[in-house]
Amino acid sequence: MNLASLDLNLVVALRALLEERNVTRAGRRIGLSQPAMSSALARLRRHFDDDLLDRVGGHYELTALGQVLLDRTSTVCDLLERLFTSQADFEPATESREFSLGVSDYSVAVFGAELTRILDREAPGIRMRFVQIPPGITEVAGAVLSTLDGVIMPHGIISDFSVTELYEDGWVFLVAEDNPEVGDRLSLDDLARLPWVTYLRAYDTPAVRQLGMLGIEPRVSVSVDSFTVLPFLIAGTHRIALVPALLAERLRGTAPVRIMTPPYEPVPLREALWWHPVHTHDAGHIWLRDTATRVASAMQPRPIRGTDGEDPAHRSREG
Repeated sequence: MNLASLDLNLVVALRALLEERNVTRAGRRIGLSQPAMSSALARLRRHFDDDLLDRVGGHYELTALGQVLLDRTSTVCDLLERLFTSQADFEPATESREFSLGVSDYSVAVFGAELTRILDREAPGIRMRFVQIPPGITEVAGAVLSTLDGVIMPHGIISDFSVTELYEDGWVFLVAEDNPEVGDRLSLDDLARLPWVTYLRAYDTPAVRQLGMLGIEPRVSVSVDSFTVLPFLIAGTHRIALVPALLAERLRGTAPVRIMTPPYEPVPLREALWWHPVHTHDAGHIWLRDTATRVASAMQPRPIRGTDGEDPAHRSREG
């Protein structure tokens, strides 16, 4: 297919027709008359050799191909919009622009909050929109990145996209203060026999995979899609949970739980900003990446002491 032979205005018309499923409403949405919109539909039908919209009673329904094109057209339009709004210059103090990042509640609490404080001081006209990373991100990473300015997540989940390294974190376990089954130290046997509260999404996959390599299959009692509620699901129970160390420190005191050092050397969590290559040379996006890197570099490692007196985030390899 030669793109030079295509009328890209038809992409906008196609999206409106597929989403509105009505010629008149679709035309009104993009500023075309009803005859002009009907002409666009006819051209699209010839191109795809498909009706796209079938009349059923008093309304239209999408054909099978129309249903397939619905999601693809939305993604393409978002990508084209980002492509053609790219900037050669960017002045953060005077710009008015919105950036959107896919995140977990962990990355917002540990990193995103500080990023927005920088924006408040240096770029008051910049708006930041955080959206939850969807389940199954590994299967739809390209589609997700085409609709966002990036996602903040660790290595080990997606690959083959542009990336900026941010910071490294460790892992700790949470147990209730009054849990009689846990002494001063956790053991591998504790991890195997105690019930777990687990994070539902793929975010902690590398850490959970490491447990499998140690022969430990967590006995899951409760699953949740939020890291920040884990202490409250641990308090007053016999459960345990695996939590990023920096988040555990920020949540210290919110619930009666103990922060415990893992009884093994956990694989570190290497957090990064991933983005679609379409953003690579955009001046605004370059500024966003540079700012994110600056925020991350200021997150100097500091001892995070567990109730067992050890430093869970930087545990010595001597054990």
